[in-house]
Amino acid sequence: MSDTAPRIALIHALEDSVAPIRDAFARHWPQARTADLLDASLSVDLAAAGGLDNAMIARFVTLGRYAAGGTGSHDTRAILFTCSAFGPAIDAVKADLRIPVMRPNEAAFDAALKTGRRIALVVTFEPSLSSLTRELQDMAAARGQPVEITPILAEGALPALKAGDGAGHDDAVLRACRSLGPQDAVLLGQFSLARAAIPLRRHLECPVLTTPDSAVRALRDLISVS
Repeated sequence: MSDTAPRIALIHALEDSVAPIRDAFARHWPQARTADLLDASLSVDLAAAGGLDNAMIARFVTLGRYAAGGTGSHDTRAILFTCSAFGPAIDAVKADLRIPVMRPNEAAFDAALKTGRRIALVVTFEPSLSSLTRELQDMAAARGQPVEITPILAEGALPALKAGDGAGHDDAVLRACRSLGPQDAVLLGQFSLARAAIPLRRHLECPVLTTPDSAVRALRDLISVS
């Protein structure tokens, strides 16, 4: 790999997000150099606290500065967060840094809104559901676009995945989506959910969008024109 290839820092709060984003880079942008930062305590602490606080936001700013190379020691071109439940904390990092900082879901939300107004939003981590629904609503409102969001929590999917039962994870997602009415798109709102896209596409007629694929394509296009 060339030393001049763009370096993208990836910041994770769940170990389960690492493999999906690496796979997406391998398929859509293999020339990029990726650097992983994992703090699995972030999701645990968020669930325990019941919401973001100033201390959590400060932790994100610290992670962002480290990933960006505050001393100028490396050439990070952009940062991608893969944790979907920390929107305001990621916005604080965006405001703090000069390089592009991307939320995990913003590119997929953009793709979903371009597809249509009826969007099913699927998550397996319950704290993400209300924040992502609100984020998608806010993005649609900023565009003056009506949107009908069906929020779905695939219960049991994340514990199955953490136990190493990938098939059980995918089955739980399928069960959660089985009774969906007509949709313009089904949006898998977490990186760890990307693996369920293939079985879902066999059962659904509408597009199934994943966050890692959308994020990598958007970053590739952004960096290529900068």
